[in-house]
Amino acid sequence: MLGNTKNFLKSTYGLSEHIFALCQQAEDDIAYLFKNIDEIRAYNQYKVIDAMQRERVGERFFAATSGYGYDDQGRDALERIYARIFETEDAIVRPQIASGTHAISLCLYGLLRPGDMMLSITGRPYDTLQEVIGINGMSPGSLKEWGILYEEVELLDDGSFDNEGIKRVIVDHKPKVIAIQRSRGYQWRKSIDVNTIGGVIQFIRDLGCNAAIVVDNCYGEFTELLEPTQVGADIAVGSLIKNPGGGIAPTGGYIVGKSDMIERIAYSLTAPGIGKEVGSYAGGYRNFYQGLFMAPHVVGEALKGAILAGRIFELLKYDVFPSSNDRRTDIIQSIRFEEADNLKAFCRGIQKAGPVDSFVVPEPWDMPGYEHQVIMAAGTFVQGASIELSADGPMRPPYIGHLQGGLTYDHVKLGLMLALKEMGI
Repeated sequence: MLGNTKNFLKSTYGLSEHIFALCQQAEDDIAYLFKNIDEIRAYNQYKVIDAMQRERVGERFFAATSGYGYDDQGRDALERIYARIFETEDAIVRPQIASGTHAISLCLYGLLRPGDMMLSITGRPYDTLQEVIGINGMSPGSLKEWGILYEEVELLDDGSFDNEGIKRVIVDHKPKVIAIQRSRGYQWRKSIDVNTIGGVIQFIRDLGCNAAIVVDNCYGEFTELLEPTQVGADIAVGSLIKNPGGGIAPTGGYIVGKSDMIERIAYSLTAPGIGKEVGSYAGGYRNFYQGLFMAPHVVGEALKGAILAGRIFELLKYDVFPSSNDRRTDIIQSIRFEEADNLKAFCRGIQKAGPVDSFVVPEPWDMPGYEHQVIMAAGTFVQGASIELSADGPMRPPYIGHLQGGLTYDHVKLGLMLALKEMGI
């Protein structure tokens, strides 16, 4: 770190020499890992540019629309670009999709009918989806209330798919939808790489199963050279305030996949017989295009920051997942703090680094859709955007914190240094 930078950080934030030395050692240890991230970033950047050029993106696509949104050129071209990038037949990319959970819910309600079964082959889904399914709570309109059945097969202890368990459920129950959660959510397990997803999809197809395979792609976009739909997934979904929005998209979600399935899902988004034909946006589409353009670069910065976090806490003898030198297939870095106060202090430090709301003190609260109280640090330009630097975790032992995002590597580094200071390190 240059002297001017160190002196500025010392005088502004009161950081100690010990924290600087710890960060420098971590950076020296991980420098060799950044080359591969840069290669993946460059490949995905050129892929995005090519898709935009092939759709002849022009300034007219950025215009605001109103009313029904018939023949909305900006909306329709954006969806074709997503279909190109993910190599799918069709796509839904809409600001009206409020979150990743909303996008997944649209898929489930579009593809499942009473008496059908949904099978999760990555164990218990993320907390917010559990109420959608009806595992926790009895929210009106859950799949359970609609008479849709649910089964799950846990991953094996090494994080691989339990093929025998999957086979038993497929043979006995013939599920209509098979769900894969690529990222780990709040679980202490590795995220699942695209090639492994492709392998289990081939295994399922070899059993003669034609269920719709839906991948929750949140946090995974542009971390690898391929996306799940390029290895056999029928549908992939995600949030635009995560990776593919590049920190610029103000809201929204995407669903990409086979055209017949996208049509059914679109009917659950709007209404039967209307589907994708309507949906305007008075804010205009510039931020969605520009965010997608920036996404591969921003994801690369977030990945570098996650690796730095992993190495710093390895040096401090904390359990981390993944390890600093593990292959990355999502942007999340998990740290086991063991004590509630450590998790709270970590989140306070991340919040203090925010360009927005740096003065706010995060506290655990009853966040909608979660079984336990959650503490969340997110000093972000877009509320709750987890492609921006953020950290959160449920207030339950062993008090695991999950760091994700970072529009720039330097911002992640500052957040980590302030977190260390808050923890008294």
